[in-house]
Amino acid sequence: MGAYILRRLLLIIPTLLGILLLNFAVLQFLPGGPVEALMAANEGVEGGALSRTAGATGSEAGPAAGADSQYRGSRGMSEKDIAELKKKWGLDKPVHIQFGITVLNYFTFDFGDSFRKQRPVVDLLAERVPVSLTLGGWTFLLSYLISIPLGVRKAVKDGTPFDSWTSGLIIVGYAIPAFLFAVFLLVFFAGGSFLQIFPISHLHSPDADKMNWWEYTLDYLWHIVLPVLAMTIGSFASLTLLTKNSFLDEIRKQYVMTARAKGLTEQRVLYGHVFRNAMLIVIAGFPAAFFAVFTTATVLIEQVFSLDGLGRLGLEAIENRDYPIVLGSLFIFSLIGLISHLITDLTYTLIDPRIDFEGR
Repeated sequence: MGAYILRRLLLIIPTLLGILLLNFAVLQFLPGGPVEALMAANEGVEGGALSRTAGATGSEAGPAAGADSQYRGSRGMSEKDIAELKKKWGLDKPVHIQFGITVLNYFTFDFGDSFRKQRPVVDLLAERVPVSLTLGGWTFLLSYLISIPLGVRKAVKDGTPFDSWTSGLIIVGYAIPAFLFAVFLLVFFAGGSFLQIFPISHLHSPDADKMNWWEYTLDYLWHIVLPVLAMTIGSFASLTLLTKNSFLDEIRKQYVMTARAKGLTEQRVLYGHVFRNAMLIVIAGFPAAFFAVFTTATVLIEQVFSLDGLGRLGLEAIENRDYPIVLGSLFIFSLIGLISHLITDLTYTLIDPRIDFEGR
């Protein structure tokens, strides 16, 4: 097993290198660049995504605004200023040299500074992690708390009306995009055309620092209800069906018939024998499932609910061509994803000793 783990860890290096190369190449073919995005914002271009984002993030740019002002006049940027910016950001070098510098820096976890915010990318990512981790963690927990009992119940009631109508609800929930359901929740429960029960943005109220611990906790839970619900609605469908099918496979095996023939109660058969074996595949998928929720479901939800998480940071960085943030966040997500898949494989071997990756 030690040799297998070492091989997998060593394979992470070329995999990350390939991911960096692909993402770097894609960024080179995108229209415009960080300098062009800054010019568009400074010259007050209206109607484009870049100018809208610049206006939305101008107040939070802080030092970036001051840094930008030294390269432009009141009506735009000169060729000399543009050349100075490219030299400062390393964009004047050939593409292959830029990529080589990026690889050397990123493999030492030096992601540089954001072009627009003029702050280290590591600091920006660290500030946004708690928000995304909150949404992903609660969604992951609720998904499993709903999926496992529901999947077991559907397996026991297989072919009954309960199984049929719950399957219909699951399919409908899976078919609704998370961001569309989020908009629906905002309209109906957050001051749209109907009720105003929940807040529409942020994880805490403005005066949260003056609250005691239990008021602070309630305020936090009050704020995350809608975004977590929007993320959860479609995330438990596949897990529920996986649990159901796994239970059905186990229920039809010979040892279940033997246990029933011995006079064991149905509850003892289901939860004393079947449950342990049927949950192997579900439990082994914990690491990969958490990573999937953490990275894929938060982007649009954070945008809809104005939550400053990693997804929103990455989306703003793409719109503004802020390459250090884009590549840095992709590098971190890729690394965590590769490690989570390794942990998933190791979890399989811990749960079921019959699985031997070393033998392969």
